[in-house]
Amino acid sequence: MFNSWGLVNAYGTFASYYEDQLLPGHDMLLLNLVGSTQSFFVLALSFIVGRLLDAGYSRYLIGVGWVLVTIGMFMLSLCNGDGQFGHGNYSLIWLTQGFVTGLGMACFFVSSSQIVATWFISRKGAAIGIVASGASISGLVYPMMVKFLIGKVGFNKAVQYVSAVVCFTSFLSFWLATPNPAHTFRKPERWLDLRVWIDKHAFQNAAFCWFMAAIAFMFFGFYAIFFEIEEWAASKGIGYKGDGTHPEQRPKNAIRTFYLLSIMNGCSTVGRISSAYLSDHFGALNVHMVASLLASLLVLLLWPFASTVAAAIAFVILFGAVSGAVIGLPPASVAFILGHNHVQQAKLGQWTELPDRTVVEWDLSVLMLCMYGNSEAVF
Repeated sequence: MFNSWGLVNAYGTFASYYEDQLLPGHDMLLLNLVGSTQSFFVLALSFIVGRLLDAGYSRYLIGVGWVLVTIGMFMLSLCNGDGQFGHGNYSLIWLTQGFVTGLGMACFFVSSSQIVATWFISRKGAAIGIVASGASISGLVYPMMVKFLIGKVGFNKAVQYVSAVVCFTSFLSFWLATPNPAHTFRKPERWLDLRVWIDKHAFQNAAFCWFMAAIAFMFFGFYAIFFEIEEWAASKGIGYKGDGTHPEQRPKNAIRTFYLLSIMNGCSTVGRISSAYLSDHFGALNVHMVASLLASLLVLLLWPFASTVAAAIAFVILFGAVSGAVIGLPPASVAFILGHNHVQQAKLGQWTELPDRTVVEWDLSVLMLCMYGNSEAVF
């Protein structure tokens, strides 16, 4: 999770720097297409990854992800000239950070939750939640690294340091992450058989079908908040970009915009772990439903009226906590739907990603933002 959804969570910081420095004048829709491409590959390819995991190929998948994410992030540091104002190359940014990195992230996402799930029965929700917290920790670490290192060594060197962290943490996953040998693996006789990739029984399960529809609609607007929180704060005068070395150029009592993203990702860790613990006692679906409702109410009732720094901080703290539950619980919810039968649990990787296949990952929320000019219009 640290190098899959964690990098997606951190993309808002990259997008902010692209808009102000590397790619001034570029449409926000194009800038956010990089992050949307990452999300698209993580979700669209995960049903393939999930099926391969069910067959026992976790080590190969993690190895491929390790190589692709590391190469993608490192090549990002080489394709933007000297990383100064106006020297960005949008096509190469999309290719390296969006396409190549996104392909590697797809190998990590399902692997992280499915491998740990093979080791637990009664505390499976809590175990998956702890793993999922890696995404929010990454979303706290990477933005802070990028912001501070850009000011010290420049964009290109900062990205190279980030790619070094990606490489090291991915190596740890490759070395340590192994499924339970007692777990039932489903290796098909014929990989080209359509039934190997699509389990029709999933669509005969009413609970799963309703859950699939809910997840599909949730992703239409969920990650726009992470992508746009910095731009929203700057446009409202609540936050400012840059290093603050020119106080006269920033709004009074404003906060650095990337702090809001970091706070939101940090609080997401609390939400992921606490909701996972609660899911073992009250059911993952029940906890997921409550968290999704609270997240929606916060976006509809609190965010549009957050006109001060204090209100903005309150929003990112509360939304960060509940968003951690919203994004961290789908694997636990699918495990809950499958039940404790070991034959059904052997389908966890494949079933976990069937909801994600329904996601239309072209970010309509970003399109509406560009059309209407304010973040609240998205919701």
